[in-house]
Amino acid sequence: MVMPSRAHAILLGLTLSLLATGLPAVRAAERTNHPAAAAPIDRSGLGAPAPSGVFYEVFVRSFYDSNGDGIGDLNGITRKLPYLKALGVSGLWLMPIFASPSYHGYDVTNYRAINPQYGTMADFERLVRAAHADHIKVILDLVANHTSAENPWFEASRDPHSPYRHWYYWATPATNLTEVSPWGAPIWHRIETPWGTQHYMGIFDVQMPDLDYDNPSVRAAMIGIGRFWLRKGADGFRLDAAKHIYDKLDRDDDDLAVMDRSAAWWQQFRDGIRPVDQDAYLVGEVAGTSTRYMAPFVKPLNAVFDFPLARTLIRSVRLGSDAGIGAELVSIQQQYRAAAGHYVMDAPFLTNHDENRIMSDLAGNMREMKLAAALLLTLPGHPFVYYGEEIGMRGTKPDPQIREPMRWDVNPHSPGEPSWEPTNIPANRGVSVQAEENNPHSLLERYRELIRWRMDIAPLRDGVAGEFASGNAALAAWRLQDAQGRVLVVHNLSGREQQLMLRPVEGFAYGTLLRASESGTDVTGGVLRLPAYGSVVLEGIAQPAALPSEHR
Repeated sequence: MVMPSRAHAILLGLTLSLLATGLPAVRAAERTNHPAAAAPIDRSGLGAPAPSGVFYEVFVRSFYDSNGDGIGDLNGITRKLPYLKALGVSGLWLMPIFASPSYHGYDVTNYRAINPQYGTMADFERLVRAAHADHIKVILDLVANHTSAENPWFEASRDPHSPYRHWYYWATPATNLTEVSPWGAPIWHRIETPWGTQHYMGIFDVQMPDLDYDNPSVRAAMIGIGRFWLRKGADGFRLDAAKHIYDKLDRDDDDLAVMDRSAAWWQQFRDGIRPVDQDAYLVGEVAGTSTRYMAPFVKPLNAVFDFPLARTLIRSVRLGSDAGIGAELVSIQQQYRAAAGHYVMDAPFLTNHDENRIMSDLAGNMREMKLAAALLLTLPGHPFVYYGEEIGMRGTKPDPQIREPMRWDVNPHSPGEPSWEPTNIPANRGVSVQAEENNPHSLLERYRELIRWRMDIAPLRDGVAGEFASGNAALAAWRLQDAQGRVLVVHNLSGREQQLMLRPVEGFAYGTLLRASESGTDVTGGVLRLPAYGSVVLEGIAQPAALPSEHR
């Protein structure tokens, strides 16, 4: 693919200017303090950096406490929008903010009310307006598979004669009460009611009874809830347990017909909310080990979280050897295109609120953490960053310790620091926004730098992937192309400098250095020298077609 004529002219002029000084073009970046400080190449066509496409996952309770009660709140997020804008994110995913009896909110009692610990509806609307003014979207965590056992719907359903009876799964004499979930847990729970002993289905927990989506009333209610929040200004939803609408039993998890049934409901949901917002962003939690079982969901949804790729990224960093990132990226895009009938923007991530934090998984190794960030943020699509990941917060199960308060200040007792859960970060460890804010070598600054790469180089956000066989297990490489151009991404997964012969691919040569994470990066004579744990983005330039022999 040829470059747009304007961009081609600029690049040609820059190259001729550098040649006139006797310096190779790739050396220009090295005359600055850091290769990444080279002048941005604007790919947006608008004269300014484009959105990064990066989403930021926020546990409201742990983010920022605006009123001193020890609990993070919506006004706290509004107050920290300048931080999020400086980080470069394009969207926020708010973990559940609806009324709930639990600390985490994944058991909802009222889908149309804000958890009073987090604020009011006016606070939410204020946050959305402020975020939109900063060109940041806001998506909400919609827990549609189940409700709280304290939800009025469920309480009414205990009466066998209630109109809500069939909103949930209640056992009959023919029910096998020994059935287990896909992860081996009991799914039928006993309850004593005025109508006698009964059993109901809750595949996640006794406090989370599953809704029955064979009931048209349930479907209509959830579509109505989606419309309600879109009218309040939300830009879409993260769909909790999206595949479990019908995936209830251990045998269901490997059944494509069951996945298709769940996906069909989400198509109905999409169609139902379209009159309010035809562009609502829907990303589904479809956990699993195979993209095959995730693919049915990408037609009704915009994306699903890429759990298999997350495991490949982390494994590659741990081993210092490419576990097949480029090939997996190409395979994912091909499978999703086949399922959806069009290009699908993936939703990669490293970890989330259900998993050990990545910094803990990497045993605190900062160089590996920066490499993991670089792998994530040079993938196309909408990468998701878990709050605190960008400053190196740690945490391992149980869940409250991986959802602990964000560290803004060196002093964990400073105003604004939530205190609902004790922090496990010593004040002297240097893990806080304050400690990292003005340090050019900090993890926070590396995240900002990498996100800026995505703003400046369109194929990093929107590119179709192609493989690039490096012949070196210590190097992970892949090509990306979109309407704006082509790039080659290369990461050194090892603790030693590596070299790569930059051979042309499909008529394009990759010898122009756009961005590099480490000083000492060099391209000379078609050979890339990449320092330990370094990452680069190289531009693809079309090579002149060979002339017929009589014209040579």
